Amino acid sequence: MSDKKITSIGGQAVIEGVMMRGPFKTAVAVRKPDGEITIKETENKVKGGFRKIPILRGVFAFVNSMVIGINALMYSAQFYEEDGTPKEDEKAENDKQKNEKKEKEGNGELSGFALFITLLTSLALSIGLFFVLPNVIAGLIVPNETQVAIVSGDTISGEAIVENQSGESISGEALAVTTTQNTKKNNVLYNVVESVIKVVIFMGYLILVSQMKDIKRVFEYHGAEHKTIFCYENREELTPQNVMKYQRFHPRCGTSFLLFVIVISIIVYSIVGRHPVLLMNVLIRIALLPVIAGISYEIIRFAGKHTENKCVSWLSKPGLWLQRLTTREPDEKQIECAIAALKAVIPEDEKADVW
Repeated sequence: MSDKKITSIGGQAVIEGVMMRGPFKTAVAVRKPDGEITIKETENKVKGGFRKIPILRGVFAFVNSMVIGINALMYSAQFYEEDGTPKEDEKAENDKQKNEKKEKEGNGELSGFALFITLLTSLALSIGLFFVLPNVIAGLIVPNETQVAIVSGDTISGEAIVENQSGESISGEALAVTTTQNTKKNNVLYNVVESVIKVVIFMGYLILVSQMKDIKRVFEYHGAEHKTIFCYENREELTPQNVMKYQRFHPRCGTSFLLFVIVISIIVYSIVGRHPVLLMNVLIRIALLPVIAGISYEIIRFAGKHTENKCVSWLSKPGLWLQRLTTREPDEKQIECAIAALKAVIPEDEKADVW
C-alpha cells in the first residue's frame, strides 16, 4: 500500500445522506425512502487567486461552506417530511418533478435572494448565541466600573487632591495609575467570564441537539463521512468493509474548526480589550469575526498537514474529543452513501486534491 495521502476533499452530513466537496465538483448522495441512492453533482464555479491568500482564504472557505451546506441540506430535505419520516410516493414524485424543473432553471439550488436570507439568518443566530449573548451576560456579571473618588477642592501646583475610601489624600496622577490598574483587572475578569460562558453555551448546545433522534441519524452520517475520507487517505479501496475499520474522529472536521473559532476569539478579544459602551463592544467583536475565522482556518490547515507532529496532535485533541458528541458509528448503508458521494468528486489527477 502506498504512503498516506492528505486530501483537501471535505464533506458534511445531510438528511439521510452525505455531501462531499472536491477540487472541481460537489456531490450530494441521499438514500431515498425506497432504498435507492440518488446523487446530485454540481461543478464548483467559484475561482480566484484570493483563495490562496492566508487568512482571506479562510473567510472565503467559511462563507462558501455555509452556502454549499445549506443547498445540500435543502436538496436532501425534499425526500423527507419535517419530522424525518419518508414522504408519500405521490408527494415525493411531485417534489421530484419540481426539483427537476429547478435544476433545469438554476441547478436545483436556492435562489440568490432566498439563499442570502437563509445565510443571513443562520449567521445572525450563530453570532447572537455564541458572541452577543456571552458578551451581554459577561457585561452584567462584570460591569464596566470606574473608581469612585471625592475631590476635596484643594489643589497643589494645579494638581487635584483626591480622597480615597480610607480617607487618605492622593494626587490626580496617583489616581490615574490606580484607575488604569483597576480597569485592566476588570477587563481580564470580563474576558474570563465571557470565555467561560461561550464554552458553556457551545457545549450545552451540542449536548442538547445530540439527544434528538433525527440529529443522531445526521451524526451517524457525519461519522460515515469521516471514516470514508480516512479510508481514501490511506489509499484503500472504498468498500464498506474497508471504511468501517477507520475511526470517526477527523482532525479537519468542521466541529474542530468551530472550537478553534471560539478559542481564537477569546485570545483576540483579550488583546483588543473591552469598549466601555456595550453596543460598540458587540459591534467590534462582530467586525473581528472574519479575522478570527481566517486565523482558525490557517490553524486547521496547518494541523491537517502535520498530523504526525506531537504538538499539533496535542492541539487537535480537544476538537477530536468534541467529535464524540457530533459523530456516531454509522451502519453499512450510511457508509455506502458516503462512498458514493466521495467517488463522484475524486479528480482524475490524484495530485489535484492534495491538502
